[in-house]
Amino acid sequence: MSDKVTFRISAAAAPYVGADKPLQDRLDAAAGKVDLPPGDLVLLIYYLCHDPDPQVKRTAIATLRSLDASLLTEVLADPQLHPRILEALVQLHGKNPQIASLLASHPMLTVKAAAQLAAHGAYATPEASPPAPPGGDAGTEAPAVAEPATVPDEDEPLDEEEYQSKYQMAQAMGVSDKIKMALTGDKEWRNILIKDSNKLVSGATIKNPRITEAEVLTIAKSAVQNDEIMRVICANKEWIKNALIRKALAENNKTPLPHALRFVATLSEKDLASLAKSKNVSSVIASQARRILMSKKDSR
Repeated sequence: MSDKVTFRISAAAAPYVGADKPLQDRLDAAAGKVDLPPGDLVLLIYYLCHDPDPQVKRTAIATLRSLDASLLTEVLADPQLHPRILEALVQLHGKNPQIASLLASHPMLTVKAAAQLAAHGAYATPEASPPAPPGGDAGTEAPAVAEPATVPDEDEPLDEEEYQSKYQMAQAMGVSDKIKMALTGDKEWRNILIKDSNKLVSGATIKNPRITEAEVLTIAKSAVQNDEIMRVICANKEWIKNALIRKALAENNKTPLPHALRFVATLSEKDLASLAKSKNVSSVIASQARRILMSKKDSR
């Protein structure tokens, strides 16, 4: 289950939040047909972009996409605007030069949003992804009667056709931004940046704390060009507890030979037999597999 991001919804917006609220009321709110201050209105519309009802969700996305420049200018004047809302506005309005300049200079701009702006030609390079505002607040300070509302932490794109692909974004990013994204990005970013020709970038990807064993196994099986990646995998005691990862490392010619030989000794007889006959591994590894296999048979 993904983490949740908590927002504070104002008392005036609260009647439109939640699947238990009347559908027509949620549709009116998603269409922007409610009288709220600009910051509260945009927060409410953003929240409704994640409504479980498809019609509400589509309406909210269309409304967020069609917001006029004057309202967006007012909303972006808030220095504590939630980073998630900024990312959505970048996705939907980043091609508008007037709005892009405001987005690019916003103090809460994340590395992810900056990369999207870079793909649109509005370059911005924040030092790091800023944390969410304290308490999850967005826009004006929430009153004491405000209601918490949550959306998925790893949002899916609001409208795929409106966005540059992450691969295109990566092409427009500098090395430092790629490294930051490699260390913090999601699975799709990791899949792109692990293949980057710059070894600092690809090497940072394997150090991403969110990387899974399934991804590590895929990398261990691949023709990775960065030897440092293989060394990092070999040195991780948790990863090499996985028999499939050890087998993949033993079979990969990019694995440092001392490590590969050590992993060969841990393989099952079935895997040893396969390795001994393989034409895709070095002769040293194949010979070692044969020796171990014969030793096991002789000891019976």
